[in-house]
Amino acid sequence: LFTSPEALGVTAEDIDSKTGTFCIPEFGTKFVRDMLVDCKPKNFSDLLQISGLSHGTDVYLGNAKDLIDNGTCTISEVIGTRDNIMVYLIHQGMEEGRAFQITETVRKGLVAKGKVSKEDWGKMEEDMRAVGVPEWYIGSCYKIKYMFPKAHAAAYVIGALRLAWYKVYYPLEFYCAYFTARPEDVDVQTLMGGKTAVRQYLQNIKAKGKESSQKELDVYENMLIFNELLSRGIEILPIDLEKSHAMKYLPENGKMRLPFGALSGVGEKAAYAIYEAAQKGNFISKEDFQLEAGVSKTIIQNLADLGALDSLPDTNQMSLF
Repeated sequence: LFTSPEALGVTAEDIDSKTGTFCIPEFGTKFVRDMLVDCKPKNFSDLLQISGLSHGTDVYLGNAKDLIDNGTCTISEVIGTRDNIMVYLIHQGMEEGRAFQITETVRKGLVAKGKVSKEDWGKMEEDMRAVGVPEWYIGSCYKIKYMFPKAHAAAYVIGALRLAWYKVYYPLEFYCAYFTARPEDVDVQTLMGGKTAVRQYLQNIKAKGKESSQKELDVYENMLIFNELLSRGIEILPIDLEKSHAMKYLPENGKMRLPFGALSGVGEKAAYAIYEAAQKGNFISKEDFQLEAGVSKTIIQNLADLGALDSLPDTNQMSLF
């Protein structure tokens, strides 16, 4: 997943991404997905490097990225986490105390921020050169303003790998859990149009570019993931009075059932009110259901527009006739 979406059974063109890391924490943003494409990780330690680089300050853009792009070194060789500096210097033969001192100076950004005298930094450079540290490495140290700890990066990557396993082997359960955990920013009407409608929505937002509102951009990020699950052959089922949960996206016969909370304008409180009213079944019309759920006419109309209330007449009077 970290180098290709092939394991998901889709192509880069299908999902608008050269990696399969949508939804994977720390590796799902566009910035880190671009890093994965640039760095071409081959093993766990490379992923640690990328995690460290993505959380540091002035360690990737204008620094490690340039070194990788021009072929000076690989992702395995750049300074990815603060621990790497000390371990590398000791490995080169430097005395441990001095290696630690240089590491602390660099990882706090004291050199880049001008909080270390030129004389002191000059002596550190000399000590690094004395044990065979290349100039590109010393230059990289000079630019760093903050370095991420390796143990923290390892915790992130281990968590990411665990979730990535579920994404590959239990896709329906994975996506249901993901959207249940972050239910906001869903365009149900577009989802009901299937993959074609979702793709068109993505193209429209992309075409608007900087003119897009923050709300549209937030929905866009989620629609990318819905596009991926649809591309993997998972069907999305509409909101249903009898089968939908308040907030949980539920697996149903190999498909994903949308909850009431997916509807625009329906918060958690309203979603549970609708769900509980639907479970009781004490209604014979849309008007009745609105009173039972205690929600606005707008929400009831939105449910009706999606076909969730097709079995109900508008009022009790119509039911009698």
